[in-house]
Amino acid sequence: GGGPPGGGGVFWGSWGGLGGGGGKRWWGGGRRAGARWGGGWGGAAVKCRGCELHCHATQTVFGAGPGDAKVMFIGEQPGDHEDRTGTPFVGPAGRLLDEALAEAGIERAEVYLTNAVKHFKFEPRGERRIHSRPSAGEIRACLPWLEAEVAALRPERIICLGSTAARAMWGPGFRVTQRRGEIIEHPWAKWAMATYHPSALLRTPDEARRKAMRAEFVGDLRKVMR
Repeated sequence: GGGPPGGGGVFWGSWGGLGGGGGKRWWGGGRRAGARWGGGWGGAAVKCRGCELHCHATQTVFGAGPGDAKVMFIGEQPGDHEDRTGTPFVGPAGRLLDEALAEAGIERAEVYLTNAVKHFKFEPRGERRIHSRPSAGEIRACLPWLEAEVAALRPERIICLGSTAARAMWGPGFRVTQRRGEIIEHPWAKWAMATYHPSALLRTPDEARRKAMRAEFVGDLRKVMR
């Protein structure tokens, strides 16, 4: 299927989401997602065939974080490290995010991290797997999963990291370059904001520009704590 099974209370109950207990439940992705989340949603996520990305990715990579997290970060898609481990934001971009979160006074253990697209899209180059941007159709195919995560978590604040996540929330016309750091109303949370994806900083060759982007990035993250 291309999205969460069932609907309403039956669906949430089968998944074991917040409505059935809340508290410090920890959600995590990987091959054991079905066991961690309960049969309904987790099992369907592992078997999702909503687009062609599952054909070459190692596994579905869902979000991870405490079940009572008030802040949700949405990135683009798993990278090579995430695809192998089944955990979001554990590669170079994840390490940069960790540094920026710490600098902004945010505990990574207290936030929920996920991606707009749940499978790694890449181009093979020899023994390497090079990231490839998800298409609009692939983003749409994964949108029901993202909506289900948001509905279960009910975060107060959502931070979109990069254009793919932002367009999943606000549509294809959204431009991070024009609205980065702006607090925007959204039905999914009390407020939402888009900023750089940490990988954008890693890809910026000019050192002065990279430092400026990092300062802007950390400044945006500090708004979460206000």
